[in-house]
Amino acid sequence: MTKVLIANRGEIAVRIVRACAEAGYTSVAVYADQDADALHVRLADEAVGLDGDTAAATYLSVEALLDAAARSGADAVHPGYGFLSESAAFARAVEDAGLVWIGPSPESIDALGDKMTARRIAQRVGAPLAAGTDEPLSGPAAAVAFAEEHGLPIAIKAAFGGGGRGLKVVRELSDVAEAFDAATREAVAAFGRGECFVERFLESPRHIEVQVLGDGAGGVVVVGDRDCSLQRRNQKLIEEAPAPGLTAEQRARFHDAARSICAEVQYRGAGTVEFLLAADGTISFLEVNTRLQVEHPITEAVTGTDLVREQFRIAFGEGPSFTDTPEPAGHAFEFRINAEDPGRGFLPSPGRVDRLRIPGGPGVRWDSGIEEGDVVQPAFDSMIAKLIVHAGSRDDALVRARRALRELTVEGPATVIPFDLVALDDEAFATDTFAVHTQWIESTLLPKGEVQSRPAAVPDAALQRFPVEIDGRRVMLGLPVALLAGFAASGKPADAAPAADPSELRAPVPGTLVRWLADEGASVAEGDPVAVLDAMKMETTVTAHRAGTLSQRVALTAAVSADAVLATIA
Repeated sequence: MTKVLIANRGEIAVRIVRACAEAGYTSVAVYADQDADALHVRLADEAVGLDGDTAAATYLSVEALLDAAARSGADAVHPGYGFLSESAAFARAVEDAGLVWIGPSPESIDALGDKMTARRIAQRVGAPLAAGTDEPLSGPAAAVAFAEEHGLPIAIKAAFGGGGRGLKVVRELSDVAEAFDAATREAVAAFGRGECFVERFLESPRHIEVQVLGDGAGGVVVVGDRDCSLQRRNQKLIEEAPAPGLTAEQRARFHDAARSICAEVQYRGAGTVEFLLAADGTISFLEVNTRLQVEHPITEAVTGTDLVREQFRIAFGEGPSFTDTPEPAGHAFEFRINAEDPGRGFLPSPGRVDRLRIPGGPGVRWDSGIEEGDVVQPAFDSMIAKLIVHAGSRDDALVRARRALRELTVEGPATVIPFDLVALDDEAFATDTFAVHTQWIESTLLPKGEVQSRPAAVPDAALQRFPVEIDGRRVMLGLPVALLAGFAASGKPADAAPAADPSELRAPVPGTLVRWLADEGASVAEGDPVAVLDAMKMETTVTAHRAGTLSQRVALTAAVSADAVLATIA
């Protein structure tokens, strides 16, 4: 029987576990320390610990994942999305280990994962493109020179990035150099490579993407298209399929370009080709995501296709189960249920899910990596679940979506649910005019977000390991650090909480300190930006809570908890 190791976590790992069960495969979950009791671990047939509590040591560690595959006896690896799903090096390592890689060939990932190479392929097949560079920028001066030649706004992008990481849109020439540095820093942190390129940024465009399946021999079938324009910080919040308001000519152009780009590299497996559609009708190729997309369920809903099962078929040599683009039936929306507070600028909000009520009824699907009582971990992505609704028409799907969102209850972390309801009732989104674009949330809806209460801090979820002997065999026992601390403190009188120091500047979220924006001893005014935290895949700027002289209390690259003292302002 085929045994599939799932090199991922959260809701996508749960999705693949379920697909394995239906296909008759044995599923093997992997987990970081804080995920030892996560839903994907509980549902999988087997689970292997990765002995670490950071992404770098666990879900991004090729060595740890291959060791887990060897220990479990897996004969195939599904990478999910994010983490190493678009790593050609990981794909090669999996295949070199004699395992089946459930994804595109390493050569396709190399060609399309490098955005500059992908641009050259798109040019070769005649796909529409905005002006941009075909080589990595040598430094911030090169970005400035491009802006001076081609005009503003521009987009600086990580060549090996995705998901909005390493992407900076710049509208002022004076900001170009700093944006280049920030994009490079994000790219190194997220993808291990800092190369960036630049292209003209289409103001207020729609984000259109095309789902494809390739057989690995030049055959590519388009499964459908989606609109993913509702984004914040260049990361998607609400998606729908099929993309509304396209003419037949536009749809054909998107589909033909996507098919041609993927056929050029003999693409294998599931992938998504992304485009921008400007208000004046200009179309520009954006990138290819050489993996399954977060929003794949809406395409499944309107086409009746199980894209994960199609990935299995292709990886094991059967090929796609169809060769013609299916006619979409009805309309579907997906809502990413993120643990974020829109009223605080989508500030990440990790914490324990104290209460969870899941909507049901016809046309409602719930893809989740958490259950009531689970903890949204600060070390990883803020998305905790996806709500997918499907109905016979877009108007009917909107009605169903409003009902399902009002039925959904998540208590504990702040979430985007109230914000989603505001978006659904906005005329620009809900009517046939469909006047939304990729900056619509920040420019129009963000001020409407109401601040939510912050969740209570949760204990450190790390494990401490001890060698123990069981029936004459030495095994490693992992116990939660918080549990051990509780044992140590039992019987001791509780210390009184110290009085709050008004000079202390505290971290608004748990994360990693990646940059100081104010020097030690600098004079700052209330509201001045003083530090940057990398929290749950996003950079969060920390501002001064009062005026005074700054004294730094945390070193760069240090991991901090929510409310940890970053500095004092005296």
